[in-house]
Amino acid sequence: MSNAETNLQVLSPSRKKPKVGDVFALQLPDGRYLFGRVISTEAMAGPSMGGAILIYVYRERSDQKELPERAELRPDRLLVSPIMTNQQPWTKGYFETIENLPVDGDDVLDQHCFRRWDGRYFDEALNELPGPIEPVGDYGVHSYRTIDDEISDALGFDRAPD
Repeated sequence: MSNAETNLQVLSPSRKKPKVGDVFALQLPDGRYLFGRVISTEAMAGPSMGGAILIYVYRERSDQKELPERAELRPDRLLVSPIMTNQQPWTKGYFETIENLPVDGDDVLDQHCFRRWDGRYFDEALNELPGPIEPVGDYGVHSYRTIDDEISDALGFDRAPD
């Protein structure tokens, strides 16, 4: 199904709350799939914004909406920096959970780092960091539209029109 407001295609809307370890599929306009994973459901995207969903989106692309090899779901395979979001990408159907794999130490970056608008850096628990630690994400809650823009930019797709 094509969607004029995003490059991400609608797969299967779900009201089921994402859980740590959920692997999800995203579909692009070329019909191919990307995969992501829920790393935390308790990220702090601001002093009063707890409960953000910390996700990774990986480089692996596939013609099939099937669970990729576990090695493709490692932090060294990220397509974009870690992202904090809400449940909207799932409720609107842009992310479709395909399986849950328990998260172990090899699945997570040693340090998450997000740059705030004022140039300061924080982790997902609101701890200030002395400086950038790659990969650096944007501090705050991303919408499905800004996630779409980041993925489109990383893969060389034109951004969906506003």
